[in-house]
Amino acid sequence: MFVDTHCHLTMMAARGESVDDVVRDAARVGVAKILTIGTTLQDSLASVEIAQRYDGVWATVGMHPCDCTQGWRKDFREIEALCCNKKENKIVGLGETGLDFYHQPFFKQRQIDAFVAHIECALEHDLPVIVHIRESLDEVLAVLEKYKNELTGVAHCFSQSHDIAQTLVSWGFYLGIGGPVSYPKNGSLRELVRDILLENFLLETDAPFLPPQQFRGKTNYPKYIPMIAQVIADVKGVSLENVGVVTSRSVEKLFSMPSHSKSTLSSL
Repeated sequence: MFVDTHCHLTMMAARGESVDDVVRDAARVGVAKILTIGTTLQDSLASVEIAQRYDGVWATVGMHPCDCTQGWRKDFREIEALCCNKKENKIVGLGETGLDFYHQPFFKQRQIDAFVAHIECALEHDLPVIVHIRESLDEVLAVLEKYKNELTGVAHCFSQSHDIAQTLVSWGFYLGIGGPVSYPKNGSLRELVRDILLENFLLETDAPFLPPQQFRGKTNYPKYIPMIAQVIADVKGVSLENVGVVTSRSVEKLFSMPSHSKSTLSSL
């Protein structure tokens, strides 16, 4: 069994994809669980709605740093309210949060304030955080270090150095590995995967973005998780089954995702 710990089913639906088909196709290749990630209040509400419809889908709620508008605090209060009913809403994490100093214009302090708000909410509701890092590593680490003995989460789309990987792991974080691990020019990421213990990684697609090399330039899907897992298996010299078992065990440690949902609707 595999788990896609980071995809955007709401965005795929907005592009005209059938969520029924996406979830069913993933299950057919052994991707039995999917986390659909919230990036705005409306996206978070839609993620919760989708999670409640499918036995194999759970949601995170939050505000992507690029989506933190001037009125973000008002929207975030509603996100906090969703977390008060996390079990009913099938919420298993806070985010996608973090810092992005790549896309212009950005408001640095606003992003930091929102990032801290997500962390405080995660701690209050005993949830991990899904952390986005882009051109902001030093600032992200400065924030996370203050919570290193109490916070857990995943560094989404990890692409940093061995030293940073070891630091984050020592702080209780997992490293999200997706399609970019298969890109020909990404040898440094494959070296990191080779050298870091398998139990520190989570599988993710970021669908509909960042597909594996075979599908560069096309839509990404949760059903491609086994392809990502196969690259990891090849790099580490282990079986595909081993990658599935170990990464799924890590998901169970980090996220509260029971084997069976109480959802009344299912496409699986």
